[in-house]
Amino acid sequence: MTDHKHLKRRVRERMARTGESYTTALRHVAGRAPRHHHESALLRDVLGGGLSEAMLLGLGGGIGFMYFVFEYAGHPPMLTVVAQAHPEPMIPLALSRAGVPHEIRRTGSPRVAERNLRAALDAGRTPICRVGRHLLPWRETLPFPDPVDVAVTGLSGDTVRVRDDGPGELPLAAFMTAWSAIPKARHLLIEVTGPAGGEPDVRGAIKDTAAKLTGPVLGNNFDVNFGLSGMRKLAAQLADTTGRQGWTRRFADLGPALDRLAECLEVDYTAPGATRPLYAGFLAEAGHAEAAARYRECGRQWSRVAAAASAREPLAEVAALVAEAVRLEERATGALAGIV
Repeated sequence: MTDHKHLKRRVRERMARTGESYTTALRHVAGRAPRHHHESALLRDVLGGGLSEAMLLGLGGGIGFMYFVFEYAGHPPMLTVVAQAHPEPMIPLALSRAGVPHEIRRTGSPRVAERNLRAALDAGRTPICRVGRHLLPWRETLPFPDPVDVAVTGLSGDTVRVRDDGPGELPLAAFMTAWSAIPKARHLLIEVTGPAGGEPDVRGAIKDTAAKLTGPVLGNNFDVNFGLSGMRKLAAQLADTTGRQGWTRRFADLGPALDRLAECLEVDYTAPGATRPLYAGFLAEAGHAEAAARYRECGRQWSRVAAAASAREPLAEVAALVAEAVRLEERATGALAGIV
């Protein structure tokens, strides 16, 4: 399995040695830049094929944008950009819109949760569980609990076999701890119970994605950080050289912040190009060629942003590239809204 902590360390070691950008060093260290989107690739694997990864991504909400800078005691400010649909979990939404029968179980009891897990495995199914990614030994440690969906492929004695971005194993006790770590999704288990039926709700998925890019997502003051508004906020704070929220003053060391921006646009919570090329594949598959072309263009621009950030280009240049990405996103979102 790809070890995320060790992968990032090796990438940064290569960057220091060669002077390469983050994305270039990643291609050398990992063999190639990761091309898959976590949730849709995981779900396609569980379903055994059928619907494409791009189709499952689109049905699950597709793209989005969330921009926050979190501050935790004892840690430097931590940038998070989520370029996929957020915060509604993608896998249940994709299953519902694809017409795939499934059951979702939650319980506060670890004993009941383990019983549910064993029952699903005994039935020959591959349950999907939402766990704390910071507690998986191959994932990077974080100062906060953060969920990730994994597929449980087997349980032998006290060893749980899972599929995250690849196959891995961990003790049952450690898995139960990770499975208990997300309060709102404690012991959440998704079990596919039958094959897909009927036509996927592509139109409903596109309508929902367009609405969340242009309008409220949470219905509170944090909505300024989502969708097109969040993109504009990122562009403005990158360009701000005097305000307290501007990157020039907010980050004592811009290097890690720029590296993190590149990671969030190409690797973390996304697929390369801020998930836009994969979403373009969904639109093309659904017969919307013009909107697909616009989102491919957006993807290329976000990858330019990532390359400039990882190369530590001047902040003004990165800000200008983000501003251009926002302009392209506004045009693409207009094309998306025109479909519905």
